[in-house]
Amino acid sequence: MTLAERLARAWQAGRGGDASLLTGDDRELDARPPADLTPAAVLIAVTDRDRPGVLLTQRTETLRHHAGQIAFPGGRLDPGEDAVAAALREAEEEIALPRAAVAVIGPVAAYRTITGYAVTPVLAAVPADLPLVPSEAEVASVFEVPLDHLLDPANQLAASAQWRGQTRHYYEIHWQDRRIWGATAAMIVNLSRQLAW
Repeated sequence: MTLAERLARAWQAGRGGDASLLTGDDRELDARPPADLTPAAVLIAVTDRDRPGVLLTQRTETLRHHAGQIAFPGGRLDPGEDAVAAALREAEEEIALPRAAVAVIGPVAAYRTITGYAVTPVLAAVPADLPLVPSEAEVASVFEVPLDHLLDPANQLAASAQWRGQTRHYYEIHWQDRRIWGATAAMIVNLSRQLAW
């Protein structure tokens, strides 16, 4: 069975989801209706190897927003695009991931960010060890974290911080010397609650 088939089965088996899925919607901080949110998409690219991994990027320190943070490849939808098309385009632009190499499983539960985005993660399988090239303007590096490490609830640490005078709760996941947190970690937690891996 291919990795894409395994992921598709795990997604179908876990599709019932979990009533406690994170939405990122903290009404104390952001009461905007869904129509006022900017649609975006990210690619959760799982590498086909004995111990599958997930491709993540470290953003450059020169970006105006989220400098230095860890993220999935992705961004806003262009006019006429759906989440899958946007995720594939952004991954190609940010890390030179060829669309033809991606086996799309499908979109997972959308995540609403406090900064006004409705982000749809797109789950996909990709070959291992592709020659990925980070876009100098946006991406400092591309790296891989084992899927089982990300999905393990023991590695999904709850944390909180003050933001605009309110306590904001979030998740963080540590891998080697990297700290994955915020929306990226929340989308991973959501995936772990929906994927029967």
